Amino acid sequence: MKKHTACTSALFGTLALLLTACAQTNNTSTSNTIPLGIALAQTSNVALIGQEGIQGAKIAEKYFNDKGGINGKPIKLIIQDTGGEEAGAINAFQTLITQNKVVGIVGPTLSQQAFSADPIAERAKVPVVAASNTAKGIPEIGDYIARVSAPVSSVAPNSLKAALKINPNIKKVAVLYAQNDAFSKSETEIFQQVVKDLKLDLATVQKFQTTDTDFQSQATNVINLKPDLIIISGLTTDGGNLVRQLRELGYKGQIVGGNGFNTSNIFAVCKDLCNGVIVAQAYSPEHPGEINQTFRTTYLNQYKKEPPQFSAQAFTAVQVFVESLTALDQKNPVNQVPLEQLRTELNQQVLIGKYDTPIGEISFTPVGDVVQQQFYVSQLKVDPDGSNGKFVPLK
Repeated sequence: MKKHTACTSALFGTLALLLTACAQTNNTSTSNTIPLGIALAQTSNVALIGQEGIQGAKIAEKYFNDKGGINGKPIKLIIQDTGGEEAGAINAFQTLITQNKVVGIVGPTLSQQAFSADPIAERAKVPVVAASNTAKGIPEIGDYIARVSAPVSSVAPNSLKAALKINPNIKKVAVLYAQNDAFSKSETEIFQQVVKDLKLDLATVQKFQTTDTDFQSQATNVINLKPDLIIISGLTTDGGNLVRQLRELGYKGQIVGGNGFNTSNIFAVCKDLCNGVIVAQAYSPEHPGEINQTFRTTYLNQYKKEPPQFSAQAFTAVQVFVESLTALDQKNPVNQVPLEQLRTELNQQVLIGKYDTPIGEISFTPVGDVVQQQFYVSQLKVDPDGSNGKFVPLK
């Protein structure tokens, strides 16, 4: 009789474990915590961008949890390092989706990675909000892909127009871009078209790799043509080193940098030789919105410098998920909704929402592209010793 009781108890124990496992599989969480995936680069030459995104996402996590989270349920960021290659982004997405069972994903860092990793989320029906992917075609990857990072076609032309405002005598333009990076290839196409539209002379187009450190050949070829303006589309490390070598070889004309320059980490790469570079931006620390002022103050207190664009956009991406989850939770507690169903409902809610964020008021097109009203152009200003720099808005 005792043996029979023990077997019965074991059977009930096994059933209980199976039921618990099913609950964990089918529901968002067995606890009050809502897991949100962050797939950004913490290593590789892309880390200078990815780490700023993680900073912004973490500030958002604390900010919204301090305000009560999702109607009392806190969000928890699950961070996976994508590195700088497509394989890293793919692995990060797969882990977040299948093992961490997140409700949605912020990332990846590069557009190049997005074209490989986003289809994985699309097939799994997991909503993605990109915070730094600006290449043409990102939202069109699928129904579950959106972005808060404005497309390069909306931002890049502003810097070229600002350069002409500073120097109306610009005639001859040289363009350099990273040929192994999808974003840089997309951005340079926009820049080159604007050069043509403005009836300027496109003297040369030079290619390089994001992994390059020696740009002597390209820089020499460009300088020999005596351009009035040089436009660079690359990432932070390669772009900054290219600026440095152009200046060291004697180029004194105007330089426009692409979106890869939109990080305060650029100052550590080219130091005082960055001075005067013009960059178009989708964010300004001076934006007057209340949430931006809170974000800016928090970032300043924590990192002792003005918040960069990539941090603001990552904060915004987390905010979009939090406010969308909150709206859903008011109808039905999200931690009691089966995960597959919640992901689908969350994706739908993201696309119909309107959000007051650090980058301003935004919404989304039906395909998932951000609708943003305000853009900016800044000039890099660096202390003479090269130790500190900032982005000074051009009026």
